[in-house]
Formats: sequence, structure tokens, C-alpha cells
Amino acid sequence: MSNASIRFNTQQRLFFKTAKSRVDEYFKTNKISKSGNWTMAVKTIVLLGIYFVPYAFMVGGYISSLSGIILVGIAMGFGMASIGLSVMHDANHGSYSKNQHINRLLSYTLNMLGGHYLNWRLQHNELHHTFTNIHDHDEDIAPVGILRFSPHAPLKKVHRFQFIYAWFFYGFMTFMWVTTKDFVALKRYRDMGLLKTKNISYRKHLIALIVGKLLYYIYMVGIPVLVTGLPVLYVLIGFAVLHFVAGLTLAAIFQPAHVIEETNFPIPDATGNMENDWAVHQLYTTANFAPKSRITSWFIGGLNYQVEHHLFPSICHIHYRKLSKIVRTTAQEFNLPYHEKTTFFTALISHTKTLMRLGKPLTA
Repeated sequence: MSNASIRFNTQQRLFFKTAKSRVDEYFKTNKISKSGNWTMAVKTIVLLGIYFVPYAFMVGGYISSLSGIILVGIAMGFGMASIGLSVMHDANHGSYSKNQHINRLLSYTLNMLGGHYLNWRLQHNELHHTFTNIHDHDEDIAPVGILRFSPHAPLKKVHRFQFIYAWFFYGFMTFMWVTTKDFVALKRYRDMGLLKTKNISYRKHLIALIVGKLLYYIYMVGIPVLVTGLPVLYVLIGFAVLHFVAGLTLAAIFQPAHVIEETNFPIPDATGNMENDWAVHQLYTTANFAPKSRITSWFIGGLNYQVEHHLFPSICHIHYRKLSKIVRTTAQEFNLPYHEKTTFFTALISHTKTLMRLGKPLTA
């Protein structure tokens, strides 16, 4: 079934209409913009510093030991994850700034980190945000066969152990991005017709992909080896540590938002109709965590408020904490779910239990 054949229930729009009206009124009453403000600029500088300062120390010849290189990799890994969650993510949703030129410029931070902004927009903005947790439509719940995130995906014997080994494979997430995944994804989106419908040139972006990857490997591996004289093995180990930390961090943020005990995995009927409308669907398939932890929220770009993000992706994440009160109240008025885990740890535990459940038969 193609994406175009999926139809959400248009008879349930009152919840979102009410929530949106209240959110709009909040911004109007407080006379604030839905985009980011000066705090986003400060945050961006800090996060770029977390990423590039350790790199500068390494390239500057101040770090020569393997343990030092590993520490650099850890710091850059956390920096990479937070830039992706807090800067790139908002920019690619067009919510970082009122100025779309600034959004476009900062969307390229993903290319700077070894990814490709176009693939992200197609996979995340188009597919994940539209078809959240729908099997064969949301690529975020369609990992390699060794992992099973949906009760509608084929079950393999190895999945009974995924609650253990998943955490290891999560660490390879960004490494796959910077090597093969972007090329495979771009071809898949071409074959799906996504590029054609958006008037995007496959050849143009394939060339951009190749050039971007080359530049990334030059500054991440080539320059440290050539400028510092560090052993190639040291640099490669640091590179591997960076990506393992970034991948594990990103997975630990994204997975508890959709693959936990409370979230649903609805599928369309034989004619492509979904039971709920799009906004109500988001409430059933998405969850928040650690709402009281401002430190967590700062580091992960407000994505502990995933419900608010999915309902209002064009609003900057700095507003989600205040919007959560509006969304929660409105959901309760309409007798709709508002999934939330009180801490990050309980969200991870719930995700682990869900992996365990999905690793056994009769999980649908």
C-alpha cells in the first residue's frame, strides 16, 4: 500500500482545532514568536563549541595519547548528538528562526556531521511525522532485520534477545548514516517517487552526497592524520567512539518516544483508512518523558516533549514545556491519551520491556 493511499479520519478534527487555537492564543497573548529567540543562538554557539573545541585541541597537537583521543571522541559524540537534536532538527522543520535563509543554512549542520539534510527531511518530516508508527510507512520503526520495533513486522528467533543486543546496535546508527545509509535512502526515495513529486533532482543530490561525504572524511580523518601525525589507528578509534556515543545517545532519545509500552502501532484497513485523524493518531503513538528535567530538555532540543513536537513541528522546541500544559489539558478534555514517563530512566526501562515483548510471539 502506497503512502498516498493512507487516509486519516477527517471526522475527528475538533481536538486539534481546539489545541491549535489555544496554542495560537498563547503566543498572541504573550506577544512572542513561535520561532526561536536569542537563547537558540547562544545554545548553538555552546553546542558547536562542545563539538569543535575538542577537535581543535586534537588537530592543534595538544592530544597525543589514545586515551586522550577517546575522550575527544566522547565529547564530540555528545556534541554531535545535541547539535542534531537541538539545532539541525529545528532548522529542518523551519522552526529555528523566522528567517528561512537561516533555517536553510543551519539545516546544513547535518551535512557537517556527515549526514544529508534532504534525506532527513524526507524520512523524518515527510514519512515519520505523517505516518508515525505505521508499519511499512514509518521508516523509524523499520530498522535492519535484526531489530523489531513493530508488532506487525516479521518475527525472527533472534528477536527474543533484542532487548539485550539492541543497545549495541544503536551505537552504529550515525555510522550507517555517514557511510551507506544516505545513498541507499536517496535511491529508495527516488524509486518511491518522493523526489519526483517534490521536483528534486536525484543526480544533483547524489553528487552533493558524494562531495559531502568526501569533505566530511577529509576533515574528520584526513586532517587529524596529516596535520598531527597521529597514528591512523588512533584517529579511527576516536572516530568510532564519536559515532558510537552519538548513535547510542540519539537512539536513547528517539526510541522511548514511540516504542514503549503505552504507544500504539495502528495500521490502515484494507482500503487504506486509519481509525483516527492525524493529530489523534499522534497522541496514541507518541510519548513524552522527563518533563521536569530542564537540563535533559536543553541538551536534547526539547524532544522529551515529543507529543508537542509531533503536533506542532513548526514551533521551536524552546516553547514545548509551556505548550505541554495546553496539550495535556485539551487531550484530557477530549478523553484522549497523553503518554508520559516521569523520568528518562523509566522511559528507557519501558522501551526495553517493549523490545522484550516484541521479541516474542503474539505481540500484536
